[in-house]
This record gives sequence, structure tokens and C-alpha cells, in this order.
Amino acid sequence: MPFPLALALLALAPAEIPTGPQLTQQIRAADAAMFAAYFGPCAPARVAMLVTPDVEMYHDRGGALLGRDAFMTSYEKLCRERQAPDAWRSRRALVEGSFRVDPVPGFGAIEEGDHQFYERKGEGPEKLAGIAHFVQLWKWTPQGWQLARILSYAHRAAGTTP
Repeated sequence: MPFPLALALLALAPAEIPTGPQLTQQIRAADAAMFAAYFGPCAPARVAMLVTPDVEMYHDRGGALLGRDAFMTSYEKLCRERQAPDAWRSRRALVEGSFRVDPVPGFGAIEEGDHQFYERKGEGPEKLAGIAHFVQLWKWTPQGWQLARILSYAHRAAGTTP
């Protein structure tokens, strides 16, 4: 292989997947970035960069979204709905103490935990609306961490037990 081509291929390869506390910190940061983009001001380009082209999301209330196109169509619909002045707006918060990260050698990491959802109508007061469990598979790519698989389930109203 010619030397310039070898250098070009090396530059395209992702750096080694971090381990230990560094892996946990990076997944926590990727998780925060994803949910800030998803539930914050509409940012389709940012959200699209945070998921793999073959992303799969399985939601016990919303069904399945297979592929980036389906995922983004759903996200863009949510963005349009949130534009109305009296629309419901949500915020997601990770439940501290439930967060766990395990490495997947040669691929990325599995993240697991519980998250709470807060809602407000328009600019009204925010209230805790529900809680759910999630498992997310993150892929380490040349573009950074991207979500490849999302499982969000065991959704329940705030104050209820599973």
C-alpha cells in the first residue's frame, strides 16, 4: 500500500475506544448532548450527527423507528409540534445512581439507567410527568459517539411503581 494512502486510511480510523472512567465520562457527555439536542431547541442536523445511519429505537409506547430517516422524521414532527405557543414541552433528566456504562470491545459501549421526564404546557410551570428505564448502544465512529440502538421501556407516571 502506498505510504500516502496508508496515512489517509489511518486518519479515517477512529481512535482507540476509551476504557474505565474515561469511557463512562464520554458516554455521560454523549448522553447529555443527545438529550439536550433532542428535547431542546430543534436541531435536526445535530441530532442526525448523534445517531448511526442504521439506528434502531424501540419504545414501549411509541413503537419502533428503524434507520436514521425514520428517526429523523419522528424528531422533525416533534419539532413542528413544539412550535405552537401552548404546546407540551418535555425535558429528560438522568436519574443519578442508575447510570451504568459497560464497554463493547471493538464497537463502543452499552449505557443503562433510568430517566425522568418533566413536562410543561407552553411557558407554564414544569412538573415531573414520568419515569422509564433505558438501554442504549453507543458506537465509536470517526465522527465520535453515535447512538446505534435505543431501548426505552417501563414508562410509568411519576409516583407509580413498576
